[in-house]
Parts: sequence; C-alpha cells; structure tokens
Amino acid sequence: MAGRDTAPDEVAPAVAAARLAAQGLAGTAWCTAVDTVAHLLAVQAQDPRGMRLAIRSRVAGSHAADVDEALTTDRSLVVTWLNRGTLHLVRAEDYWWLHPLTAPRMQAQIRRRFTEEGVSPAQAERGVSVVERALAADGPLGRDALRERLRGAGVPVDGQALIYILIEASVRGLVVRGPVAGGEQAYVLVRDWLGPPPEPRERDDTLAELARRYLAGHGPATDRDLARWAGLPLGDARRGLAAIAADLADRDDARAQLRCPPGLGPAAPAAGADAAAVAGVAGGDGATDVAGAGRMPPPRLLGQFDPVLLGWESRDWIVGPHRGIVTSNGIFRPFALVDGRAAGTWAVRAGRVELTAFAPLSPAVTQALRSEAADVERFLRPAGQQASVSSRRP
Repeated sequence: MAGRDTAPDEVAPAVAAARLAAQGLAGTAWCTAVDTVAHLLAVQAQDPRGMRLAIRSRVAGSHAADVDEALTTDRSLVVTWLNRGTLHLVRAEDYWWLHPLTAPRMQAQIRRRFTEEGVSPAQAERGVSVVERALAADGPLGRDALRERLRGAGVPVDGQALIYILIEASVRGLVVRGPVAGGEQAYVLVRDWLGPPPEPRERDDTLAELARRYLAGHGPATDRDLARWAGLPLGDARRGLAAIAADLADRDDARAQLRCPPGLGPAAPAAGADAAAVAGVAGGDGATDVAGAGRMPPPRLLGQFDPVLLGWESRDWIVGPHRGIVTSNGIFRPFALVDGRAAGTWAVRAGRVELTAFAPLSPAVTQALRSEAADVERFLRPAGQQASVSSRRP
C-alpha cells in the first residue's frame, strides 16, 4: 500500500473483477459452506435466508440444508455478534480469536440500549445469569423459551430488551447461536457447544490474521475498507496490514492485495463459469492480471445482505445509481449482478423468483438469470422435495 489517508474514489474494472473473484463469484467456487465461510472469514447473518443464499452463490449444487447441517450436526459454523456489532456466520475455530477482537466494541452501545429499554444494570446482570443457567440446564433453547425464563425472573424482555440481554451474553463469550430446529436457530453455551477455548492469541497476531483473511476474500482493498468491514479503529486496520506487508503485492493505487491469494489458482471453475474470464482475473502469481480488466462474472442472483455489498467502505462500484433501490434504511435487497453491477432486484413469491430489471436485458443475460432463478428455487426448496437438477448456471 502507498499509505495514503484517503481511499481511492474510483474502482477500475480490473479492481472490481479481482474483488468479485476474491468473493468467489467470478468462477472460483468452493466445495462446501464451511470452505466459503473460511475464505470470506465472516458472512453477515441477521437475515437467515440471505446468509444461506450467500453460500449458494459460491458453492455449486449446494442446498440451504447444507448450512443447517454445518450449524447443527457438525458444529463447524456458528452465528454470533461480531463485526460492526452485527450477527455473522463464522467457522467455529475462527470464533475463538475473532470474538475477542471485535465483540468488546459493542459494550458502550449495549449500555446505552439497556438505558433506553429501561433495563437497570442489576436487571441486566440477572438476565445474563438466567440465560446462562437456562442453557446449562436445558439448552439448546430458542428465543421464545429464553424470553419466558427471563420474564419469570422479573427481567424486562419487551421491545429490544430481550435481544440486548442475549447480545450482552454473547459479547461476554457465554453464548452463540448454534443448532437449527423447526426453522429457528437456538442459543447454546459456548463451553458446551464448542468445548474449551484454545490458548488466547496476542492482539497483534489476530490483527495480522484479520488483515490477511480479509484481503483473501475482499482484496484489493484499502485500510479504511478493512476498518469499516471489521468495525475496528483505522489504526488497528493499519497495524494488521503493516504486519503482513511482506505478503502484499506491489500496487500504486493505495489498495492492498495479497501477492498469492488463496483459492484463486487451483480451484475448478464453478459450473457454467467462463474459464477465460477466471484466468483473466487471477494472474499466474495470484495477483490481479491487469489484462483481465473488465472480465466480470457470469450473471448471478445474489441474496439479501450479500457479502459483496458489505465488504468495502463504499458499495457504489456495485450498485451505481441504484443505491436507493438495492439498499435503503439498513435493508439490503436481493439483486441481480450483471457485468459486475447491480442490474435489478428480485424476490421469491409463492416459491418462485420474480426479477425486476433496472433496464432491458439481452436474451443471453435473461436466459442466464432464468437458470439462476431455477437454482435459487431448488436451493430453497425443502430437502425432502428436491428433484433432479440440471447444471445450476448457464
């Protein structure tokens, strides 16, 4: 990185193509949901369907039930409040270092919200204790069951009081969201679900890992992009990047990129991906090949809160003039990605995908998005209702 204080205003096609490749959208796919989450490090998860659709877009032939299995049977994924004080899906082994790095920054917000919700410090303490005892005795438990336990103990649960008691328990490292039952993700004690913690790591070590893992799934990116995504001070982002300076490619645009990003070389292209486009994005040494500028992914239908909208300080390079349509009031809608830009929004109604394009689409793009729509419908269909499925992408 050149060390400038301001992020570049423009995102060139080569940079956009490299980012989309790093995100697993330009032909480089992973084999499992856990592989995808490992590469992206953390996937925003406050919307359960959007969390699962982020996996579909990056794992050919996957199903929503695969995510549930990783959460419930394998215990290889968990959901908890991490980056930016928001629910994220992470690997169990990454929870142990990412949680102490990011979660404590929520404390001031939690205290403020307790005051706003009329929860005294004593009631908050009692609430966390009730949650811990209930999960120790009868966990896993869903939110409704925990609400009744808290109400019975005289702890306020109306409005946002309940959720902030659960957040407080999460920030203290006591609970995570684990198994899925009846369509709801239940809460569990960390010590029961994940076992004893590993030896704690030095903060500088975790900042370096954060920077490296972030760039693997988001590079090229600036220090401000990393700080925004992780919800950490800019100084922490810069410390992490400085610690891995020897692993960074030489660039002249103030963006950082790993010299040899994992996952861009040997992985097979996703079904239907243009192999030439993939090759154009990743050069032989793993760094961006400038000759591949403008070679974007095939058309994709991405879910609500897809990681590609949340990984950088600005998302204008994706949404362009349609920011108010794709995102508004904290809501990130499902959208169609065509030539690396938002080309429409979509929704599922009565089990069928309905697309609203921003402008007329070519016949080839229309057909590609129809194939994507069929795959979304297949992905979301209950596992017992799966029919034989042809190639998932055009």
